[in-house]
Amino acid sequence: MSTAISAITAEVQQAGAFVPPLLAELGKVVIGQRYLVERLCLGLLVNGHLLLEGVPGLAKTLAVKSLAGAINLRFSRLQFTPDMLPADVIGTQIYNPQSGAFTTRRGPIFANLVLADEINRAPAKVQSALLEAMQERQVTIGDQTFKLEEPFLVLATQNPIEQEGTYPLPEAQVDRFLLKLKVTYPTRAEERLILDVMARTEHLPKVQPVVEPKQLLHARSVVNEIYMDDKVKDYIVDIVCATRSPQEYNLPLKDLIQLGASPRATIALTLASKAHAFIKGRGYVTPQDIKSIAMDALRHRVAVTYEAEAEEKTSENIVQTILDTLPVP
Repeated sequence: MSTAISAITAEVQQAGAFVPPLLAELGKVVIGQRYLVERLCLGLLVNGHLLLEGVPGLAKTLAVKSLAGAINLRFSRLQFTPDMLPADVIGTQIYNPQSGAFTTRRGPIFANLVLADEINRAPAKVQSALLEAMQERQVTIGDQTFKLEEPFLVLATQNPIEQEGTYPLPEAQVDRFLLKLKVTYPTRAEERLILDVMARTEHLPKVQPVVEPKQLLHARSVVNEIYMDDKVKDYIVDIVCATRSPQEYNLPLKDLIQLGASPRATIALTLASKAHAFIKGRGYVTPQDIKSIAMDALRHRVAVTYEAEAEEKTSENIVQTILDTLPVP
């Protein structure tokens, strides 16, 4: 078994040779925010959509645009607003009175990397237009269905403090995001570097393409081969099941959890842990990979009760309690 793992590790290091140059290229523009940049790469590796939450001005949009530029992908930006229509996302059919036929005009969803900026500012009918694209990688316009070109990734941003004029995301859509990231302020040293690099009116740094899409698609196939021990698999299942039936794990959380994580959480946690190991250059998953990624994979999939809100307990508190309590293999 150790020989096989060594072979996988060698393959991971070869296929992942593009990761350090990619992170370095993004680091020219996105100062600090290592957590954000690594998670963006992780989402690309496992074909998973990401939801980015943070106050304005933390380089969320800049990071996504820079990622598209560094990987030579087609990039599309959608600015979500309350008056938006589904056709503004997926496209529509246009009638030609001369020929009497309808022609299809494709919307901005037809790209490799789609930035859904301030996604919670659009109403539910617009949010539902994204569901088919996010889950099935296809779009239906009229009676025609179009496959979306791989890689296809939706990276959505939302601001936590501006509640006026926003709509809560439907649970079905939130569950389709592989990870929900909490983007925080940079450190003082990073802030000082941002001042030196970005506080100018021209000649701002730009990223150059350093990765081809075919390298990324090959890396995805290698991620699937990363070894995961049965005990580690059981650990993932225990974490997810503990959000549904905490009493079975002797956790006093039953009255705080309204809705536990879905089976998508198990899949997301497994794939994201493998991608985390890939980025670290390993051909096997450790429990630490799971603990590193679990909060991002579960914070948006656990719904708390009114009692939890009264006690100022969040889904993050619940997930952290589970991670601190469950025995690690």
